[in-house]
Amino acid sequence: MTAPNLASPTTITGKTRRVGITTTASVGILTNSSSSNKVLKINTIFAANVDGSQSANITVLVNDGSTDVHIAKTLLVPPSSTQVICQKDTYFYMEEGHTMKATASAANDIDLIVGYEEIS
Repeated sequence: MTAPNLASPTTITGKTRRVGITTTASVGILTNSSSSNKVLKINTIFAANVDGSQSANITVLVNDGSTDVHIAKTLLVPPSSTQVICQKDTYFYMEEGHTMKATASAANDIDLIVGYEEIS
């Protein structure tokens, strides 16, 4: 595992990951493989409740291969609304071997958008 030097990266690519949570089980959102030679700078995470009448909770976490660390834990998303979980001024990095996961309290109610930069 070789993390890139952030002072002089070779490439920075802006990306967006879109995931509709279709189950109440944990869902993989984003993975930075252990041999990627990249770091992922997570700029934004939005959770939208697409159900017009029922609230839903969302949990978002990052796992480093052995430990889950929560970014949002059972965050209430009211009907037909969006919660900002992370925005550019509260960015964080996902190192090699880290995975972002999410769990929703209701299937098919939550859409997640993750805006990030892939740095190598």
